Amino acid sequence: MKPTLLILAAGIGSRYGGIKQIDPFGPNGETIMDYSLFDAIRGGFGKVVFIVREEIKAEVEAIFAPRLKGLIDYDFAIQGVQSYVPEELGTIDRVKPWGTGHATLCAWPHTDTPFAVINADDFYGRESFATMAKFLMEDADPTQHAMIGYELKRTLSENGTVSRGVCIVRADGNLSSVVERTKIFEDKGVIYFQEEETLTELAPSTPVSMNFWGFKPSVFPLIQTLFEDYARANYMTPKAEFYIPTIVSHLIYNQLGHCRVFGSQSDWFGVTYPEDKPGVQAALDALHASGEYPAQLWG
Repeated sequence: MKPTLLILAAGIGSRYGGIKQIDPFGPNGETIMDYSLFDAIRGGFGKVVFIVREEIKAEVEAIFAPRLKGLIDYDFAIQGVQSYVPEELGTIDRVKPWGTGHATLCAWPHTDTPFAVINADDFYGRESFATMAKFLMEDADPTQHAMIGYELKRTLSENGTVSRGVCIVRADGNLSSVVERTKIFEDKGVIYFQEEETLTELAPSTPVSMNFWGFKPSVFPLIQTLFEDYARANYMTPKAEFYIPTIVSHLIYNQLGHCRVFGSQSDWFGVTYPEDKPGVQAALDALHASGEYPAQLWG
């Protein structure tokens, strides 16, 4: 059975200043999602689920439905502020979505196969999709999950801090731990993460998660339980986010599963700030020129 690709496209993009999920970057106006979809199809995925906010669903569908028709099954999941929130908490006063872990949970009704999760605004490369699809189709262990790891030094922005899942990998290739660091930057050739007023140095080769995860569908009930607990503890904090690394860390710590780390040789790039856009456009132009992508992605 071909795996499903979940695309996290519900973010607000406060630092970017616009809906970067559907902003054009390629030479023919392609979004970054277009490249992920193209690579997913040729890598072996059989379905895609766009996880969006209700207010952008129509626009996302208008863009991608004509491109995907006849090539791959597709569906939409709505990440709403009230989705999966325990009823006793009532109406939650927040605008910002609950985060990547919650977004994944919102796709549960649309997902019944092994699945991957990616960001809409990150470029992961052809190899990463082929590697993940192969794993999801061939590994039948319901407790074995996976992620694509990238070297930290290849994932920074020159225009400000970035958030990354900082990983420690065991000798057997499985993840030992992953911690979301929300303020990572480079200064005078040294990479740091900042937590309150404390700076901690990170090695340039540190493996990090760029939110390219692979899960078996048996994980959904656990995600729901963890999110409900998180919502009860954080419903008064409007910027609190329930991240995928929280789920993976729980699996590992409680010996409920493993997460294999596949190192990627693909070039990663993405957009956090408006100033990142020219670099992404130049990188995509080069990939078309080299023949990695055809002149037109969609016939």
